[in-house]
Amino acid sequence: MIVTIIGAGSVVFTRNIIEGLFRWPEFKDLGITIKLMDIAPGRLKTACGIVKQIIEKLGVKAAVEGFEDRAESLQGADYVFNTVQVGGFRDTKIDFDIPEKYGLQQTIADTHGVGGIFRALRTIPVVLEIAHDMECFCPDAWLINYSNPMSVNVWSIFDNTTVKAVGLCHSVNTTAHQIASYMGVSYNRVTYKAAGINHMDFFIEYKVDGQDAYPMLRKAAENPDILHKDPVRFEIMKMFGYFVSESSEHMSEYVPYFIQYPDEIERLHIPIREYIRRCIEAEQVYDSFVDIAAGRRELPVGYVLPEALYIGRAEGERKENVPLEQDVTYPWNALKILHGIETGHRHGIHGNVKNTGLIENLPYGCCVEVPCMVDQTGIQPLHVGKLPPQIAGLIMTQVPVLELTVKAIEEQRRDYIYDAAFLDPVLRASMKVNDIKKMVDELFEIYDHYIAF
Repeated sequence: MIVTIIGAGSVVFTRNIIEGLFRWPEFKDLGITIKLMDIAPGRLKTACGIVKQIIEKLGVKAAVEGFEDRAESLQGADYVFNTVQVGGFRDTKIDFDIPEKYGLQQTIADTHGVGGIFRALRTIPVVLEIAHDMECFCPDAWLINYSNPMSVNVWSIFDNTTVKAVGLCHSVNTTAHQIASYMGVSYNRVTYKAAGINHMDFFIEYKVDGQDAYPMLRKAAENPDILHKDPVRFEIMKMFGYFVSESSEHMSEYVPYFIQYPDEIERLHIPIREYIRRCIEAEQVYDSFVDIAAGRRELPVGYVLPEALYIGRAEGERKENVPLEQDVTYPWNALKILHGIETGHRHGIHGNVKNTGLIENLPYGCCVEVPCMVDQTGIQPLHVGKLPPQIAGLIMTQVPVLELTVKAIEEQRRDYIYDAAFLDPVLRASMKVNDIKKMVDELFEIYDHYIAF
């Protein structure tokens, strides 16, 4: 088995996916080849050093190879992970700074809104290059996308390539654990059903011991200490009746109710420019991995055992002696894909896939995030039916924006980007039309070297 990671210089993800992979007993003596690819030589060297240490410390049979050439890294791959961030910290800062000139504040700016739109213009062409290379060098491989903006990246893959692909995000599983903690119940008592689009996936069912747990969750939200942990999401639940999968800081910039009002920012503790802070923190974390790769510090390994996820237990059930924060260390959705396809063991995940009638009241062909089953036949998305109408309506404030962004690149239409910005719910609630146009003009001028149309 050959596993390729594109953008392997994102060393935290690389470490977690490789260490988690070898926690499956079936993979320890398989002789897996890990191919790491990154355009930054220093980061690639660090990633290779980390993976070599994992292999040594866990005592597994495996080989690691580093590549700056993407085509070489894809030769013969069975699974390809995409984790690229095109433009890095410099362009991320621009995504915040230019909108702020026009009065728009953001928290994360990587999925929806103007930040998501222009991140997509940088990222989609690269994602499509990866997929087209896969059509040449590993046509039977699975492309597992972790790069944001998730929905438009995966949507573009479905519309323009023949590769098998799925988009993965940690937010549904993480939020399911968070909800249980808010109510003070053990996660192994929980079942749930969540569906929607990436970062706007709603828990349309959440049960404890088979009973509807929403009354318990609403009661928990009366506790100021609990409410303070997730104020925007509890506000959305109060408004629309269901809890959303992505964090309060994300959700605050997806809907036109909060972030344009200073008093709401204060009341709901909305962390403006939060992603900038995280990027700076990530660089500090990366520096520690440089020391580990160089042998100046020891790499800690061995947090959890994956058999807690599949041997004789319900999907997702934890061992009681494993702390929650350690249980979610590894990207289990991805690891369960590899394990399910290679061994035939059935696993449940949430994946971003093409809407082939899976969610009946969202447009056919758009990218949706739904429950999926995985086994030796691949990934099978499950039919959800209709979302509650208010949830479908809220999601539909974003779907046309996503579609126009995808189509802009496919049809080389700059006017579609202006249309997407005009339709974005937060932009149109925050800025005058002429200011939206001027802002988009300025971003196009700055990012012209990325845009081929």
